[in-house]
Amino acid sequence: MDNALFDEKAQEALATLMEKFWVLRSLEPDVYQQIRQREHVLKRYVTDKFGFDLIVHQHFIKLEKIPVEPKAWMGIQSFSEPMDYAIFCCGLAFTERRSVDEQFLLSELTEDIQDMYPGEFSLNWTNYQHRKSLVRALKKMVELHIIKMVDGDIEQFAMNEEQEVLYEVTVYARYFMRSYPDDLFQYKTTREILASEWKRHEGEERRKRVYRKLMFSPVVHRESGDDADFAYIRNYRNRLRDDIEEHTPFRLEVFKNAAMLMLDERKQKYTLFPDQKGIMDVVLHFSTVLRENLKIEEINDLGELRLTTSECERILEKVQKRYQHGWSKQYREMTVSQLRKEAVNFLKEWELLQVEVETGMLILKSAIGRMIGEYPRNYVDREGESR
Repeated sequence: MDNALFDEKAQEALATLMEKFWVLRSLEPDVYQQIRQREHVLKRYVTDKFGFDLIVHQHFIKLEKIPVEPKAWMGIQSFSEPMDYAIFCCGLAFTERRSVDEQFLLSELTEDIQDMYPGEFSLNWTNYQHRKSLVRALKKMVELHIIKMVDGDIEQFAMNEEQEVLYEVTVYARYFMRSYPDDLFQYKTTREILASEWKRHEGEERRKRVYRKLMFSPVVHRESGDDADFAYIRNYRNRLRDDIEEHTPFRLEVFKNAAMLMLDERKQKYTLFPDQKGIMDVVLHFSTVLRENLKIEEINDLGELRLTTSECERILEKVQKRYQHGWSKQYREMTVSQLRKEAVNFLKEWELLQVEVETGMLILKSAIGRMIGEYPRNYVDREGESR
């Protein structure tokens, strides 16, 4: 094949690299081979546009994706508290000192983690919450194939701290952490770590920031009147649109206060809005009623609308009356207050809403005005007949 051609298979490979942490040759040999065959065009594109490193190893392929700013969804969703992350990192440090295929017992690991744990208070495996945290961390290490469970059941450790499990270090353990230009101990905050990333992209920072924002945000909002990143998107929209459409299935839409990548057909490779959660129906119906009750003078220069929680609930009451007959049982039976909490959390996750810390006001972003939700006509007709 001509490696200069960014064909449909290269688009599929790019989607895989963007969505997955890494592709393991032993588990997905066909996907690994597809990416390997298009390595040169992929590496050229992700380096030039995003400033990302594409690592092609005999055992795996990994695209090191570094965001412009970290978001909640980028964390490990199965983790529920900082302790989970700390134990996870201690587990990584433990595997760093072991050989590939070397086996070890859970008791060895727990002893080492206790010694390394950096928290203000020591870990105590007689504490149920500490054991549950360890279970979450080790299950994630197994899921990522950093370690392999040989014998035993880690879930039993949550019930009994004397429970043993036999693990094995995999070849991937050495490659989970990315390398940094300087010693990590030189950094005092995550902001410093992120800032160091841009030192190697001097002169190309704006373009690479914009590409990262567009690909890893549901929507890029204009944050202020002099938002330089958004100005770049507006000034170079045609060039950006042509390039994105050539290399991905997305098309770029740019409005006064928002820019986003759209898909005309749902591609299961991608994490997309709207997703399949039940609260999505409520959110789309909320957006429809919101638009109907909107007064232009209530919107600021950035396209934002401010609502109190009581104003939000009054809108949701109208939404309930009109649409709840088609919702799942869980949402049909919720109070307006419960619906508001669920909807607000969901909209925050998708960067369509912010909660003002000082006042508790809900700040709805401009992009929410680009979507509505209505039932199909045949469903509405059937519903009317059944009443």
